[in-house]
Amino acid sequence: MEWLFDPQAWIALATLTALEIVLGIDNIIFISILVGRLPKNERQKGRLIGLSLAMVTRIVLLLSLTWIMQLTAPLFTVMAQEISGRDIILLAGGLFLIAKSTFEIHSSLEGPEDHQHKQQQVSFIGVLVQIALIDIVFSFDSVITAVGLAQHVQVMIIAIIIAVLVMMVAAKSISDFVDRHPSIKMLALSFLVLIGTTLVAEGLDFHIPKGYIYFAMAFSFGVEMLNMRRRSRQGIPVALHRPLSKEEVEE
Repeated sequence: MEWLFDPQAWIALATLTALEIVLGIDNIIFISILVGRLPKNERQKGRLIGLSLAMVTRIVLLLSLTWIMQLTAPLFTVMAQEISGRDIILLAGGLFLIAKSTFEIHSSLEGPEDHQHKQQQVSFIGVLVQIALIDIVFSFDSVITAVGLAQHVQVMIIAIIIAVLVMMVAAKSISDFVDRHPSIKMLALSFLVLIGTTLVAEGLDFHIPKGYIYFAMAFSFGVEMLNMRRRSRQGIPVALHRPLSKEEVEE
């Protein structure tokens, strides 16, 4: 417990907590989209359990650093490209994220109304399984950041717990905001496609600085906030999944 009296440890805790929250934004967005498919009375429970799974996953990976380091060892080579266990996880997670986000965009804009209604009644366990799988992928960045910024495992674990608790408090507000504004939902799904593409790139050893990704997301979100403000003044509604008329379909 000597770290309690080390100012550097407290600075690392504050810095790491802030970064964990930032890195957890994509996790919150993904969970919000998935939980939105559940009945209203199950959504809050789904959000809390999903974020709890994220916290447990991060802590378990943090305590399994030796195993994580072994994942970087090449398993086989494809077209002169060495593929490791970490690469497989990132590739699979990135492709899943791209496919899932594209499916959600399609079902919101193109799918028939009765199909959309059926999709609302998804399995609670199925949603949790999807959250748990993608949590593993998202947790790699979190764990790597924690190891790089703090020397004490206790500091890393406390930072993760604080960050997840903050996300739990904010998750419902974020989810409700996304649900109320269809354009924000589409933007959030686009962010997930971008993050999925980044994961695939990293799985193929193309490193894209996270700062560029988060700057692009923040800038795009800022532009949409201005658009929403303009629309609210003009009274221009935005709606998703409008059924087409017979004339429009024939065109």
